[in-house]
Amino acid sequence: MARDSKAALVALNRFGFGARGGASGDFLNAASDPRGFVKADLARRSGVLLEVPGLQSTPALGKAVFDYQFEIQRAREAAGKSAAPPATPEGGAPPDAKAQRRNLSLNNITMEMAPKEPPAKPPEGAAMAPAETMPSNAPKPSPPRAAELNIIQKTFRAEALARLQRAVMADCGFAERLVVFWSNHFCISASKGGPAQMWAGSFEREAIRPHVLGRFADMLRAVEQHPAMLFFLDNQQSLGPDSRAGKNRNRGLNENLAREILELHTLGVGGGYSQGDVTALANVITGWTYAGRLGQLGAPGSFVFNANAHQPGAQQVLGKIYDAADVTQGEAVLADLARHPSTARFIAGKFARHFVADDPPPSLVARLADVFTKTDGDLKALAMALVDSDEAWQAPLAKIRSPYEFLIAAGRLLAQIPNNPSPYLSGLRTLGQPLWSPAGPNGFPDTNGAWLAPEGIKLRLDIATQIASRIPEGVDPRDLLEIAAADTASVETRRTIERAESRQQALALLLMSPEFQRR
Repeated sequence: MARDSKAALVALNRFGFGARGGASGDFLNAASDPRGFVKADLARRSGVLLEVPGLQSTPALGKAVFDYQFEIQRAREAAGKSAAPPATPEGGAPPDAKAQRRNLSLNNITMEMAPKEPPAKPPEGAAMAPAETMPSNAPKPSPPRAAELNIIQKTFRAEALARLQRAVMADCGFAERLVVFWSNHFCISASKGGPAQMWAGSFEREAIRPHVLGRFADMLRAVEQHPAMLFFLDNQQSLGPDSRAGKNRNRGLNENLAREILELHTLGVGGGYSQGDVTALANVITGWTYAGRLGQLGAPGSFVFNANAHQPGAQQVLGKIYDAADVTQGEAVLADLARHPSTARFIAGKFARHFVADDPPPSLVARLADVFTKTDGDLKALAMALVDSDEAWQAPLAKIRSPYEFLIAAGRLLAQIPNNPSPYLSGLRTLGQPLWSPAGPNGFPDTNGAWLAPEGIKLRLDIATQIASRIPEGVDPRDLLEIAAADTASVETRRTIERAESRQQALALLLMSPEFQRR
């Protein structure tokens, strides 16, 4: 057999998504040079990018959302007029047409983004925003427009399929695991509504992937200026109290994005910031928004800085004064947060927790934090330091795979490249990790306690049984065990599979074995 089977299992499961079936030879390749096998996944920076024909940019997708919303708004206005024409005040003028043409914010309009589904069958991938109820006498959409009702769902499914295919086909999967880690760290949720579901994939492709092997500071800025993040945390609603827009609309700050930047994206809880810093940062990033349908500030769906919404004057964040009067004020704060010692410690801890253990060795966390600081947040150097650490190879394979990692690993072992995202999206919803749809801005949990509850294990067994039922005849579970674990498979696992009452049961038991579930 291979030279170091135990290290091969660590390379494949801890750093990657598991061995691929067929004639890939993944286990043998990993066993011959475990660390080199993992590092090879990082050799090509372009390998992290996801450029698939048909996947559109965020502005293009934004324009489609805005245009659709505008059509729905016009249809509702027409329906309202036909049901009850608006009364004109005696001696007054008709409604202000100019005001009706104003480039409304997405937040001011609740739009019907997709056909309603029965409660037991939610839309693929994520829940949609509630649709407004139209009058019973409202005009029905014409057949050509009916097809547009699925534009957001179709986009989400196309993005999901591209991501799933990449993960199942990757040689090792370490680079894709990094994408998943950073996408969860800087998460948005497609369940926020139509634009978030439309942008979930493009957010990851544009703000996360280009920087996974680059600098943390660059990723931080790309994330915080992406329309998907601005929409998710409502920063386009935030107006400087003393700004021109704030005075005219009698509205003020929204601190959501500022708080999560400090608490979840950089310093972490206990990282040394105060409520005053949250408020100051919220002031700094007022005016960070995205262009609407009419494109008055820029291309629809693109990041723009709206000076009329920006709080004027200098702001003090973490004891430092930032006095720039434009978008560079916020960019300077982000650059300093990216280099803060608390950020280095917070990122190092999360990184080690994800890949090694729920309670990672303090020596490893300290070493990763030191690499992060000395390399100015070089994320490739951080990943390489993790692979080079002895702790990452010596720690037992005790972490359970997340639902996403479990389903991807199953697809790889069975050598089944996805051509339809539905089974994966359905399985992820069932197991409590709907794709790109965490319940809050802190993302999906990354500890065993979140996925080891008895009900969760039962559901996982149900999914494993469903997968096993679809495997063609001729696939021997014992052969798959050799591909997945080779001679590291325990005697208990081998006996359990051999004593199964049927081939389907044996396959399900293999997918539930410690060698497959643990990483």
